[in-house]
Amino acid sequence: MPDPVYTDTLMDELQNRPNVVLLRRELRLADNPALAAACAARAPVIAVFVLDDGEAFAPQGAGRWWLHKSLDRLGKSLSAIGVAFALRRGPMAETAFDFALEAKAGAVFWNRRYELGEIAADRDLKTRLSAAGIGARSFNGRLVREPWELQTGAGAPYRVFTPFWRALRAAGPSRTIAAAPRKARATAQAPVSDSLGDWRLLPTEPDWAREFAGLWTPGEAGAQAALARFLEGPATDYAETRDQPGAEATSRLSPHLAFGEISPLTIWRAVHARVESGAISEKSADKFLSEIAWREFNHSLLYYNPHIADEPINKKFEHVRWRSDKDAFAAWTRGATGYPIVDAAMRELWRTGWTHNRARMIAASFLVKHLMIDWREGERWFRTTLVDADAANNPANWQWVAGCGADAAPWFRIFNPVLQGEKFDAEGAYVRRFVPELAKLPSRYIHKPWAAPADVRTSAGVRLGSDYPRPIVDHAQARRRALAVFDPAQ
Repeated sequence: MPDPVYTDTLMDELQNRPNVVLLRRELRLADNPALAAACAARAPVIAVFVLDDGEAFAPQGAGRWWLHKSLDRLGKSLSAIGVAFALRRGPMAETAFDFALEAKAGAVFWNRRYELGEIAADRDLKTRLSAAGIGARSFNGRLVREPWELQTGAGAPYRVFTPFWRALRAAGPSRTIAAAPRKARATAQAPVSDSLGDWRLLPTEPDWAREFAGLWTPGEAGAQAALARFLEGPATDYAETRDQPGAEATSRLSPHLAFGEISPLTIWRAVHARVESGAISEKSADKFLSEIAWREFNHSLLYYNPHIADEPINKKFEHVRWRSDKDAFAAWTRGATGYPIVDAAMRELWRTGWTHNRARMIAASFLVKHLMIDWREGERWFRTTLVDADAANNPANWQWVAGCGADAAPWFRIFNPVLQGEKFDAEGAYVRRFVPELAKLPSRYIHKPWAAPADVRTSAGVRLGSDYPRPIVDHAQARRRALAVFDPAQ
């Protein structure tokens, strides 16, 4: 639950001691309630980012690349407004507390988190600070509304998305946007900082992220630019084009949201402003904002189901007996399953650190339903390879695909990868981009190269089993197997 608000009198008593702002995944100046409150006081301000590698959802793989770039840019932004910035690495509560002591802090400010281990660490920190006579204030900087602010008529958390979305849409935000500080009222010398380079967050041998820099601009400025591009372009017909992975039809804001370089409230307000101006239809705006609401819903699931990354929310699915197939899993990770839309999704993920939402669903469904490999293995792979992985969205979405989550896809929904490709990538633009060995196939065969006549494959330079793999599993057989295994009545 929210912390008690410290009185202005207490804050005045502490004004000669610096305020410390503890940053985690809110790497921005605009609409950062903790930073805004700290800078509004008369005390000098010191910001610190603490990286706790022991946390369940500490950035991994692609996320570490993003974090390095974002922290580098955040440091420059904070310096420009007179806020000292330091980096520390270690257990969250202990490291943040030690830093506060070194800084001789009067109070520590932070934005709340919702994963069980994160909540425990922040409570531990608050206890340590209180015992040392240091103030502690926390804020909602991550969500439009916090999990406990939206409940059913019976006073319970929502387990179905549609009524949750209706409730959020009706209630609207519970706070106003916090303006970005223009200049800290006083300056302070930060305690010694770690070197960002010494953290070795960037891959080197090999540099598997070599293409990322040309595709992404981590940091707050990059987030604002991505929002502007989306609102000026894809947002206008988002409802009609969002499911086409071969089109530039989505916002690509997810990694910026994951690292808190932009707040969901900022996006919410910006979209509504465009609707009011007539630039975006209510239909497209509603569809896009429902995606923001899905993120909120996932955070609510995380808060009320703290073991969401390890245990199915729907306990009926604890009976599922998963297959162990290292070769099939490896083929899936490499984009070598023999199903072009699945392979395109997995290759896009490896090359760019991101993949289109529709393609994610198809690829995830294939792993769980076609290969019968535990959804938790897929979740861990995505956690490592996605630049936008976070503690709520990643496991909740995997549970949705597997059919074992709250408001999940029915267990009997098994995506046909051929039909999905033909429906959402009709001309094969997406497959041609990420599976170039199939690029010369006619559109009618691009999603099922094995069905193309031998002369057509020869003309396109496609030799099945050599240039491109044959399907590693037959769809019809895999579907029958999944239906038998997943049936909760079994």
